[in-house]
Amino acid sequence: MDVDLVGLAESLVAEAERANERRLLVLSGPHERGYDALESILDTLPVGITETTLVGPDDRLRCEQIPQVNAGDLLGTTRDVIAIDAHEELQPNALGKVVGAVDGGGLLVLLVPPLEEWPNRRDGFDASLAVPPFELDDVTGRFKRRLVETMRAHRGIAIVDLETDRVESDGLTDPAPRRANDTPTPPPDHRFPAAAYEACLTTDQVDAVAAFESLFERERAVVLEADRGRGKSSAAGLAAGAFAIAGEDVLVTAPSSRNASELFERARELCETLEGGAAEDKPAGDSLRIETAAGGSVRFLEPSAAIAALESADIVVVDEAAALPVATLESLLAANRVAFATTIHGYEGAGRGFSVRFRDRLAESDHAVTDCTLVEPIRYAAGDPVEVWAFRALLLDARPPVEPLVADAVPESVDYRRLEGDDLLADESLLREAFGLLVLAHYRTEPNDLARLLDAPNLEARALVHDGHVVSVALLAREGNLSAETRAMMYEGGRVRGNMLPDILTSQLRDEAAGEPAGLRVVRIATHHAARSRGLGSRLLERIGEEFTAGEGSDDSDATGGIDWLGTGFGATPGLLEFWRENGYRTVHVSTTRNDASGEYSALMLAPISDAGRALRDRHADWFVRRFAALSSDAIDDLEPDIARAVLRSVDADAGPPLTLTDHEWRVVAGAAYGPGLFDVDPGPFRDLIVRYFVDDPAAVDLTGREERLLVLRALQGRDAERVAERLEYHSSGQCMRALGGAFCPIVDHYGTDVALEVRTRFVDE
Repeated sequence: MDVDLVGLAESLVAEAERANERRLLVLSGPHERGYDALESILDTLPVGITETTLVGPDDRLRCEQIPQVNAGDLLGTTRDVIAIDAHEELQPNALGKVVGAVDGGGLLVLLVPPLEEWPNRRDGFDASLAVPPFELDDVTGRFKRRLVETMRAHRGIAIVDLETDRVESDGLTDPAPRRANDTPTPPPDHRFPAAAYEACLTTDQVDAVAAFESLFERERAVVLEADRGRGKSSAAGLAAGAFAIAGEDVLVTAPSSRNASELFERARELCETLEGGAAEDKPAGDSLRIETAAGGSVRFLEPSAAIAALESADIVVVDEAAALPVATLESLLAANRVAFATTIHGYEGAGRGFSVRFRDRLAESDHAVTDCTLVEPIRYAAGDPVEVWAFRALLLDARPPVEPLVADAVPESVDYRRLEGDDLLADESLLREAFGLLVLAHYRTEPNDLARLLDAPNLEARALVHDGHVVSVALLAREGNLSAETRAMMYEGGRVRGNMLPDILTSQLRDEAAGEPAGLRVVRIATHHAARSRGLGSRLLERIGEEFTAGEGSDDSDATGGIDWLGTGFGATPGLLEFWRENGYRTVHVSTTRNDASGEYSALMLAPISDAGRALRDRHADWFVRRFAALSSDAIDDLEPDIARAVLRSVDADAGPPLTLTDHEWRVVAGAAYGPGLFDVDPGPFRDLIVRYFVDDPAAVDLTGREERLLVLRALQGRDAERVAERLEYHSSGQCMRALGGAFCPIVDHYGTDVALEVRTRFVDE
């Protein structure tokens, strides 16, 4: 059919408004013609300019404009029309953020190159996937190909070919009339004003507001989870307003004040309703404050400022919690009464720091937790076609296979499989299962990662399948094999994308040759929760190792993939360090700062395959052992002692220098262990001994876990004796220091020279 763009857009919006759904309009063709068409549409639609946003590189329209990199500003907000300019690039993360911000009755417009050509074009996002030594031509277009296929397959998506002036699909669905929802009623024995419940739009939202009433009691936490568009922010706002009316000070935080705009709008409306006038609204810089006649308030602070102000607030509400780093969430948990509102799918929920890491920390806290999940949409109707499309296109709701399909999986029942990009593109079930495992098992998996999995030339995937279903999956990144020029650039301060291990070993640890050997880093590994603790993760690592060592010593480069080492980097915990150590990986570095997402120090580990890989591991393990004692009393002086113990025990036993204590140093150590000597006069030799003890076979020296923690806290990290005594439950600092001397006795017995043993004999005989 010939195109009447304005008429088509009007029909799409009219139908969207009748059904309380959204529609997507794809304008495919030349860039300028796309903008001409978009301007005509916006000039005609009865949509206010303040309710329209252009997401793209240029400020070409009269409406708000933000670049794709800032699309997160739209989280927690709504718009009637959002247009995305995808000609220069399309960032999957930006698309995921933007889709959920379109309100019911609204229109999402996508400006793209001709659809037949788009998958074969390389844009700015594709350039970010071309990490050295790969080039842009090595990047594939599978993600865009899949995106185009889903747009053509799904309801509610109009596609216009601007080159031929024809409508490929009008996107109209002729939906049946919607039945009006029942009016929600307050729950019995409610403590919030009835108006807070009468403002709800669904029974789900009533339940969510009621859940907040638990915060009238101390040591309570509320977790409110929902997909986007379910009204979680509105429910949190109604509850915040009700608390303020009761005289409580409610501190709200979110990634930005804009993300909390919906919450404040609902809180303000409730306060105005209950107080018969406009609630006092005081913006102050980036903060926002509502005050009530009862002396209560709802105020916003950025997360860092909110953490510093916890003691001044009665109740803390964290909106868009999944978009905040785990370390930030943990700090906010120090509040006595706190609520976390978070998205479980949608863009924000794709980063699983909240559900994977933080929920465990919350369960271990002193808070009694009330959980509530909202299912029924509010901003648009259930089954909204744009939501259905976005969830499939970006795999926002990807899930591993259901439990019964893999419950019997064991290492003997699974097959090892390479997950080639073309196979994943052709098999939707395989793609969903593999990506679903990665999403659920890791705290930071985003829509961008789906594109990387399909298109990035440096990434590969391997899996174990049980009866055809993915039960364990590993995402692997090729690193190293860098040119001399690239290695020199890194050494001189330049950054190289996609080469995490060579980059750190070169730029931070000053090893210019680190990027020369070729490696394969295990970026992520995940096993289905129904089949964990059966050795499947270890089996997958074993098969990966076999694959890349199968041709060692031969001339067949395809057999080994030209790999010199296998490696990994992760937020260090004792369990993870032990897992990787058991699978042949050895620690070569611990970061000197905590990871923003996990809140943990990161450990880097290597498993060599070739002589070049072995040389790389050996020299870095040696350097790591040499510097660990100094690091422990400086940059990582707050590293948990159990992590420090596990880190050193996962270093290759041959690493580090031999003990070279002088006779005098041995007298100092043995004198503190067996006589009246003092640790504080010369901690250096004590620390060298401790590091050597942990790196060597610990079974050779008989120390308890408590004694080992004492060695780390007091001797390695130099923490105050009184605080160490309190933490390890010694009666006094004096007893703590006597225990420290006692812990060194078996170490002196094992490592001591004749001089040290003479000191021991002198005091033992006495």
